[in-house]
Amino acid sequence: MLKTTPFHPRTSALVRAQTWRRWAGYQMASGYDPHPDREYAAARSSAALFDVSPLHKYMITGRDASRLLDRMITRDVTKLKPGQVYYTPWCDAAGKVVDDGTLSRLDETTYRLTSADSSVRWLHMNAVGMDVAIDDVSQKVATLALQGPLSRAILSRLSSQDLSTLKYFRVTRTTLRDIPVGISRTGYTGDLGYEIWVDSGQALPLWDALIEAGTPYGITPAGVWALDIARIEAGLIMLDVDYYSSHHALIDERKSSPFEVNLGWTVSATKGPFNGRRALAAERTRGAAWGFVGLEIDWSSFERLFAAHHLPPQISNIPWRVSVPIYIGSRQVGYATSGCWSPLLKRPLALAHLTRPHFAAGTKVEIEITVEHQRKRAAATVRSLPFFDPERKKA
Repeated sequence: MLKTTPFHPRTSALVRAQTWRRWAGYQMASGYDPHPDREYAAARSSAALFDVSPLHKYMITGRDASRLLDRMITRDVTKLKPGQVYYTPWCDAAGKVVDDGTLSRLDETTYRLTSADSSVRWLHMNAVGMDVAIDDVSQKVATLALQGPLSRAILSRLSSQDLSTLKYFRVTRTTLRDIPVGISRTGYTGDLGYEIWVDSGQALPLWDALIEAGTPYGITPAGVWALDIARIEAGLIMLDVDYYSSHHALIDERKSSPFEVNLGWTVSATKGPFNGRRALAAERTRGAAWGFVGLEIDWSSFERLFAAHHLPPQISNIPWRVSVPIYIGSRQVGYATSGCWSPLLKRPLALAHLTRPHFAAGTKVEIEITVEHQRKRAAATVRSLPFFDPERKKA
């Protein structure tokens, strides 16, 4: 039986289309409306409120907490200061990604790690012989993501402290209408936004306070569809969609290194020993076999495929998550993993894995499109990620 989040009593009453989906064992709204247009628009023009409580969350404390995490993740934990947040993957011994998430340093010996998949066993395996405590707080802590250009203004109406100085990828403690919370300037939309961490028992009062304070600003509860469109525009990867965990991949060909999912920038070349260090150093030298890129699908080419059948172009406003072949000439050179129509950029976009050397920006490729039960190809161009990167995200 699927679990429900602490916000479910509020969110379930709003899902008019009953469009539910499974997320990490939870029943979550795909969208509150039958289509995501209004919810997505809020994330880009006002503020969208996402329930992201299904994230796995762990508190790691103790004398060896830094040592454990430095062994586990690819980034240098010794450079992470209290109040700072890392986005990072972690790898197995072969340098293949196990999962990705955020690591927040709350004080000198206390960290919070989030992940898409359960990481408790991996944490304990790496912590053998260390003075460290690992607490799975996934159900104790509820999480909301308030994302969009007016998110700061809404929080400022409620917060007991000035949040205008909270920098990108920083975290702090405050109260929102007397409710103790943690707030990090992070999110999954590639826009100005915050994630709010609260004791599950205070979830409903927090939701109510945000809705009340945000109503004059157009705050809109939003579901997974809208989040998916935003994260595709931002070029952000999703576990089990854009890559497989090396712990669950059935064959080696399904495994990816950080360099192969556009996360090479997270791999420290100078820190001490960590999982996958030797394999990743060798890959850095020889170059990655695969690249993870954006694809911009040519609208004229797409339109012609339907015109040949006397049809208007048919494109869904629901984002897709399926494997789609990519070609150059008669040769398949990769595959797309997710895509959408971008309401902001007014074009079809996709995220894709391409073999070397075909992942260079500007490379012309073709993506498979099904028209009237026939497999066709539309022209597309490789683009560097992200597609959308507003200045306000970090301002």
